[in-house]
Amino acid sequence: MTTLLPAMDRTSLLARLRSRPRYDLLVIGGGATGLGVALDAAARGYSVALLEADDFGKGTSSRSTKLVHGGVRYLAQGKLSLVREALHERATLLANAAHLAQPLPFVMPGYRRWETPWYGAGLKLYDALAGARSLGRTEMMSSARAGLPAWCAP
Repeated sequence: MTTLLPAMDRTSLLARLRSRPRYDLLVIGGGATGLGVALDAAARGYSVALLEADDFGKGTSSRSTKLVHGGVRYLAQGKLSLVREALHERATLLANAAHLAQPLPFVMPGYRRWETPWYGAGLKLYDALAGARSLGRTEMMSSARAGLPAWCAP
């Protein structure tokens, strides 16, 4: 059973937390991951306590782009197993929570002549690793096509 609490002071919240002798799951941190874990567990019928030192989503997740990526940053680091894992997690999120996440293909502008083939090859590898979980072919574009000023052109 999920209960949404009205705004309460710390003393009231701690008293409510102590009123239940046992929880199935204690989640510490109310960022994107913590909230997701707590919501998933509660939806599966577990009793969940979620602890957060400040406002929910106030930490790093609120400062990010809010993009659910498939680990493309790990590709540049050569961490292919992390890329595969992130792509799997992205596919799971899109399948289980389509109301929270929508596919958005990458568009990669090239600022210098070497960037288009370099990043293009990397993103083709990324698309290949995604396989059936791909969001569509990554598109490379010139700085002019991206609408960037002439001084950005290669």
